[in-house]
Order: sequence, then structure tokens, then C-alpha cells
Amino acid sequence: MRVKHPVSRRGFVGGVASAIGYLGLRPDGDVWALEPDVIPLAQRAQQRSAQDYDRLAKLANNENPWGPADAVMKAMTGAFKYSNRYGYPDGGIADAIAAHHGVDRDNILLGAGSGEILDVVGTTFLLGDRKVVGVDPSYGSVYSHATSIKADAIKVPLLEDHTQDIPALIRATVRNHRNIGFVYLCNPNNPTGRIVPSSEVRQLLDAIPEDVPVLIDEAYHHYVEDPAYATAVPYVREGRQVIIARTFSKIYGMAGMRLGYAIAPPELVRRMRPYSTGTINAIVKWGGVAALNDTESEARVRRETLALRRKAVAELTSHGFSVIPSETNFFMVHIRREVQPVIDEFRKRGVLVGRPFPPMLDYLRVSVGLSEEMARFSRAFGEIFLGAAASNGSSGRG
Repeated sequence: MRVKHPVSRRGFVGGVASAIGYLGLRPDGDVWALEPDVIPLAQRAQQRSAQDYDRLAKLANNENPWGPADAVMKAMTGAFKYSNRYGYPDGGIADAIAAHHGVDRDNILLGAGSGEILDVVGTTFLLGDRKVVGVDPSYGSVYSHATSIKADAIKVPLLEDHTQDIPALIRATVRNHRNIGFVYLCNPNNPTGRIVPSSEVRQLLDAIPEDVPVLIDEAYHHYVEDPAYATAVPYVREGRQVIIARTFSKIYGMAGMRLGYAIAPPELVRRMRPYSTGTINAIVKWGGVAALNDTESEARVRRETLALRRKAVAELTSHGFSVIPSETNFFMVHIRREVQPVIDEFRKRGVLVGRPFPPMLDYLRVSVGLSEEMARFSRAFGEIFLGAAASNGSSGRG
């Protein structure tokens, strides 16, 4: 059982709203910010009242549904006293991150979520008509940012088992070497949840030209169970041209507070720093330090998330639906029909699920939510796919 917060969540959120208002940010849309590449959902979210939003089962954006741990809430609440200051103490967040990964502070670049880190990498390495190489589908903001700065992407299709085609990425990079800004590897991949084994990460790094940076997005690192996976941090320690993006938005439950970071060789950090905004607030920096120290809460979130994912996947497979093996806090189910109308049907039932991910337009991505949210998903799935009788407990097909 979790200990009650000494400061209520309502009181904390009220304080956050006041601080956001003080800093000149819009409280309506930004407080409910969704994934950067989910534009239609974000537009609709801005039109909702807080009461309407709170009633929804939120299984669309791969968040931690329990929110920040007690220790994190306490640290952030204590940091409110710095909300009117510029040169405030920041809790030593950069040093804490460096120590956590066994690197130097010069290896760390902070960002307002890992989304900012991905944009900074894009701007740093793609200007001058350079290209990013990656698989499709993957986390789309990398490619959309490339388009926004008039760069381009070379997208390699996933393999039939929905894993990333490392030999194809190598070929594309070598063939276009002089035009490549960086290679993007989301590991585990979003939206499929599949990993790139550590042996294949090394295969990629060893096979491409040494001067090509590789951006490895490890947003979902904490959920992985497969022993074939490993973080790529050791490559940074070796001085390889590797940039790792991490976030506090997932397992640490701080998506709305915006804190992420890059781990990279110092020379790459120096190249990226001029493009970072430095817009991270005082409150989340203190929360980040507390989150890194609270390993017990991290383990609990991981354990409960994976248990709920297994339960949902087992139920779907029992009804004859295949699910892509996932190592994350979300999964993709093959629904065997066009996904957008299905998304709309879930929404009518008060359940938000993932957007379409071309070309996988007959797959539905579902984030793991609270137990009661997953129960609402199960009932809605039964109504949409199996008929009313199935949603009331029958396991037969409708």
C-alpha cells in the first residue's frame, strides 16, 4: 500500500497550474499535452474540460498511470519556493543523472522531455540537407522534425516479425554515407514494443562509418525483461558516436512535467547544446533527483505494469487475436480491420487508445493503464469485437 502524500495531489496540481500561469504558459492545452506526433488528439484535448478528461480511460500515450512516487511529489512540492527565481538550486540533477549512469557530467545534456532531445539531435545533425536513417514505423517525431527543418529521412520497413531490419539500416547508411546526419534506433521500438538485441546494436555500430552518430532512444528501457537487450550506455563510455535519449515521462510518471536527457560523448554534447532551449522548470529538476533515488517505487511500477500487460494480452489471445510481443508499457494487437473506426468506437465508450501507425493500419496500440482502466478497455473491446454477450463474461466469438 502506498503512503499518503503529505501534500495532496489536488493541492500540488493547483500549485503547478499557478506556477504555469506565472511563467506565461497556456494551462489549457499544455497541461494535457499528448505525444508530439498525436496532433488530432492534442487538438481535441484542448477542448475538453478537466472533468471530462478525468473520466476517460487514458490508454493512448504510454504514460505511467500512477503518477509520480510519493518521494518525487514531496521533492517537487518543496521546490515550489524557487518558482519565482532564476538562479535557483536545482538539486544537482545533472550530477545525479551522470552518477546514475557512471558517466561524467560533460556527458549529459538536459531537455524538456526526451522529445526535446530528439529535436535537438535532429537540428544539430540534419542541417545542410542531411538525412536520418531509421525504420518505419517508429517514433514519428524524429521524422516529422526532419521534415520541419527541410531535411529528409530514409525509412526502412520492419521485418515480418515487426523487428528492426539492422542489415537494411546498415546498407542504407553505407550507401548514402556522405548524406547521412545520424541513424535513429528506438529500442524498444514505439509502436511495436520490440527490442533490438544488444548483439545487433553492436553489429550496427561496427558496420557503419565511424563518423555517423547513432541516436538510440531508450524511453522504455526500464520495462524490458528480455536478457538479449542491454542499454547502449557503455558505448558512450567507450567514446563511440552514440547518443542515448532517456526520459522521466514513462516509468517515473512525470510526462506532464517535462524532463529528459541525452547521454553522449562530450564533443557531441557541445555540438548539441546551442540548440537546446534550457526551458526545464525548477520543480521537475528536484523531482528527477528524487525519482532516480527511489528505486523501490520504480520496481513497483515496473512489476504492476508488466502484470497488467500480461493479463490484457492473455485475454486478447484467448479470443483469437494476435499480439506483437512487447517489452514495454504498451502492446499492439492485430485487430484485422481498419484501425481508425475502432479508435473512434473506443472513444465513444470513454477509452482513449493509440493513434494509427501507417503502414500497420490494422493494428491497435494500447498503453497499460490502471487496473480499472484496463477493465474498461476489456469491456469496450468485447462490445466492439465480440458482441455484448462476450463483454459480459462470455469467451465466445460474436
